Amino acid sequence: MKRSKINAALLEMEDFIKEMKISLPPFCGFTPADWQDKGHEYDEIRDNMLGWDITDYGLGDFDKVGFSLITLRNGNVGMPDKYPKPYAEKLIYQKEGQYSPNHFHWKKMEDIINRGGGTLLIRVYNSMPDETMDKVSDVSVSLDGVRILVPAGTQIELKPGESITIPPRLYHDFEVKQGTGPVLLGEVSQVNDDNIDNRFNPPVGRFPEIEEDEEPLRLLCNEYPEARD
Repeated sequence: MKRSKINAALLEMEDFIKEMKISLPPFCGFTPADWQDKGHEYDEIRDNMLGWDITDYGLGDFDKVGFSLITLRNGNVGMPDKYPKPYAEKLIYQKEGQYSPNHFHWKKMEDIINRGGGTLLIRVYNSMPDETMDKVSDVSVSLDGVRILVPAGTQIELKPGESITIPPRLYHDFEVKQGTGPVLLGEVSQVNDDNIDNRFNPPVGRFPEIEEDEEPLRLLCNEYPEARD
């Protein structure tokens, strides 16, 4: 993914967040130069991968497969004594035409919330014991505290203010309903670790390989330099 594409996606998400009248924490505005003199007091941001996350899933077509995301808060499954926070929160920006691939999480339960903009379509399937997708069994889901049963592969519509609970091992993908415009999603979940807790079907990457065609406006959450001593 070209750095110029990442920079443009960052600015587009920032503008939409401002339009939604949401304020971001200070670290979301740090430049690469700002990070060079940050000491160990910023380790929670580094260690828990807070901040920007722009991905095309390694497929090279961001406008069709990808999204823009900010992790606002998170614990750490590998360092629970140092970071005992049991929850995470994200903002996700998705445009019409973009698709987030089918996946489940082995450990994490999450709520996906439409914070504003267009209508989200989120498709759900149960998983089998061998982790394949169950394309037959009905799926039980909770929508804002209301339990419903839907056929396998149903695309559930989430309008602004609406949410769905995604338990572990429930396959889901999402995209924006055509004609409704871009959407800002919230994710509230258990501790998140995208390096070890995503089971994509079919397999894809999670973080992009970056072609440095221009200077970065912001560092992504997996690019921070080590703390200055």
